[in-house]
Amino acid sequence: MVNMNKSLTGLLTLITAMITLQYGSSLAKNLFSISGVAGATGLRLIFASLCLLLFLRPWKLPFKKSYIVPLLCYGLALGFMNLTFYFSLARIPLGIAVALEFTGPLLLAVILSKNKWDYLWVLFAAIGIFFLLPDGKSGALDIWGIIFALIAGACWALYIIFGKRLSDKLPTKIGISYGMSVAALVVLPFSLTLNLKQILHPQVLLPGLMVGIFASAIPYALELRAMKNLSQKSFSILMSLEPAVATMIGVIFLGEFLNWTQMTAIILISVASLGTSISNR
Repeated sequence: MVNMNKSLTGLLTLITAMITLQYGSSLAKNLFSISGVAGATGLRLIFASLCLLLFLRPWKLPFKKSYIVPLLCYGLALGFMNLTFYFSLARIPLGIAVALEFTGPLLLAVILSKNKWDYLWVLFAAIGIFFLLPDGKSGALDIWGIIFALIAGACWALYIIFGKRLSDKLPTKIGISYGMSVAALVVLPFSLTLNLKQILHPQVLLPGLMVGIFASAIPYALELRAMKNLSQKSFSILMSLEPAVATMIGVIFLGEFLNWTQMTAIILISVASLGTSISNR
């Protein structure tokens, strides 16, 4: 009974984290018109890092020189993952961008696996991506939006690799807070170069803060909480719901209704993610 309550709590916490994250992404997409894409990314990471620094206060722990390289690798992956995902989000619907981003962790899982069934899941994902490729018809997806989403997926795979190394070598408070700060510094030159005037305008500060809180600070905290109540496998399986959650948020808050081909593609990629989660430890 206790384990059941614990699992239910973890399930509800993780779903709330996914909803919060994707709602934050919808806020960011609405912010693009006044802050620019790079500007919104910079504001998100700056405010998120400030929240984490104030909440976790990592400076109270001793800092070692050996922490620098893992933090740089983690921050670079996290920064470019956010930047390329937002450039994708500016061009294609939220649900599709999230589904395509999932291909990065999916391929990583397959590379690290010895299970032959995983090749089937790669095929599912490949068919899903094929369905999303432009076909020359009116209303076809922007090819650069697709490319940016796939690059974001590759950065996500690197984020997982470097995040694992970070968690093995650094205290959690230092890794998360300083890692997010490095990511903010990585994106800041793009924000200043492309959208300096926009991000200095007072009207973008409050929406930028909201994006930082809803798209980073709250979901990261909730995910960490969910991890305490769920097994790693259960967590991975439930994360396969994220493209569906993103699609729902996109419809409700952005009016991004998808056609049947696009919905089929998202389902195929989600099934591929679910399959790798079930077949691998």
